[in-house]
Amino acid sequence: MAMNELVRLEVITKIYDLGDVRVEALRDVSFTVEEGEFLSIMGASGSGKSTLMNILGCLDTPTRGRYYLEGHDVSSLSRDELADIRKHKIGFVFQGFNLLPRMTALENVKLPMLYNGIHPSLRDEKAMDALEMVGLGDRAQHQPQQLSGGQQQRVAIARALVNDASVILADEPTGNLDSRTSRDIMDLFMKLNDEHGRTIIQVTHESDMAAYGKRVLTFRDGMVLKDERTGRS
Repeated sequence: MAMNELVRLEVITKIYDLGDVRVEALRDVSFTVEEGEFLSIMGASGSGKSTLMNILGCLDTPTRGRYYLEGHDVSSLSRDELADIRKHKIGFVFQGFNLLPRMTALENVKLPMLYNGIHPSLRDEKAMDALEMVGLGDRAQHQPQQLSGGQQQRVAIARALVNDASVILADEPTGNLDSRTSRDIMDLFMKLNDEHGRTIIQVTHESDMAAYGKRVLTFRDGMVLKDERTGRS
């Protein structure tokens, strides 16, 4: 299947001025991501991977360099423009699930559509489709406290899928899960990538979780140390 370039970073540098201290979190980072890739970004704490994820997710902007998403330069957009990109182009999956406790799984999954102006008549259908995709169609009316950690993360993944985002950004998605559940969640990401063509970028500090991706970028000191294809390529 032919792929198209989805993400391009050109010599991205991010500097934080913390009083008298100047921290260079990213230094001249350049790489591309094609549609349909499953990329793992791996590195120890302080390596720059979280800063990179914030830039990829349009939660922060680079000090220098260019970030192109679907061919559009988003590195110098206003806050409102970045928020619009986040709503329509990016699905987020967080370590802590970030589900609203008083809402059912279905209601949590529907939330992004409320902000995106999806017609009410379509919300239930699209949310159920997303829950079915992650294997939780029978838990639609359960609240988060009635679900296991792995099931809550599946709800979070369904929420990330529901607006047909261009890319799913997963920030330490197995960080709060035991090893068996972590494997189940990574198997789900593989299925979404292999069978549904979803573009996935995950950040992790664990090499075994990173290996589920088809490509691994290893970060150290704000720079790309290695860019390798895995056996899943």
